[in-house]
Amino acid sequence: MKNRYRNYLIITEQDKAWGFYINNLGRTVIEKNTDYPSSDHPDNYVFTWKKGRVLDEFHLVLITKGEGVFESKETGEIKITDGDVFLLFPGMWHRYKPLKKTGWTERWVGFSGKIANQFLLNGFFTPNAPIISNCNKEPILNYFNSLYRLYDEEPFGFQRIASGLCIQLMGELYNINHGGTHLEYLNSMVSRAKKLMYESINKSINLKAIALTLDVSYSKFRMDFKKQTGLSPLQYYLLLKIEKSKELLLSSQKNQKEIAFELGFESDYYFNRLFKQKTGLSPGKFRNFNKKKL
Repeated sequence: MKNRYRNYLIITEQDKAWGFYINNLGRTVIEKNTDYPSSDHPDNYVFTWKKGRVLDEFHLVLITKGEGVFESKETGEIKITDGDVFLLFPGMWHRYKPLKKTGWTERWVGFSGKIANQFLLNGFFTPNAPIISNCNKEPILNYFNSLYRLYDEEPFGFQRIASGLCIQLMGELYNINHGGTHLEYLNSMVSRAKKLMYESINKSINLKAIALTLDVSYSKFRMDFKKQTGLSPLQYYLLLKIEKSKELLLSSQKNQKEIAFELGFESDYYFNRLFKQKTGLSPGKFRNFNKKKL
């Protein structure tokens, strides 16, 4: 790896209209006993430890080797070590530096846009918890390397492709942050649970029996399932049934009662009420409205 790679980009109005665009990206190896930060960045990115800095864009910084400190008004001073990511938010005062005795290797990407604002300011990532640990993983490094390669080659539409890669990178970081060391277990457990639910879509389901099959307590099963999907197992299972019922309403001539019976609902009334609650329409109105569009 080269000791330094930087790319500060020219942003067009078309890039801004896309809603998510990358302003700059790079990687730097800071050797031991080196002054930090260097003064050869563009003026709006330069800062000193004494004064700190406020940006008008988001930055994502990954440390892959070494140690240092990060400080913001919201967090106070926090120790940073290899594998840590820290997020910088627009308008957030901050400063950071490697320890003189270790230096560090940093990778970063700065980005802006309406989608970025919505994506990051809706509670998924917050200024008072900007540190994500255990990120020195192959998928994360691959996203950075793909971004560097894109901006080196600059194929047609590279900014839009890069915005998608950056959003995927943020998705990986969110999963690491919330799945922690149990991410592989969560993926496996939830995947198996979903498969069992789909196999039981035409009947009632015993979620406690599914937890037993997965060799976990029901309370842990429910908690971990919701952490991964945002829904309780029961709500997810009911949504599966509703999606299947939509398919049957549009692809068959079966009436509402027949579909309710086929999908194992306890009554036609319950099916009708649940369907309207989840879709805003009764089954009959859903069928008529969507068939007119076909």
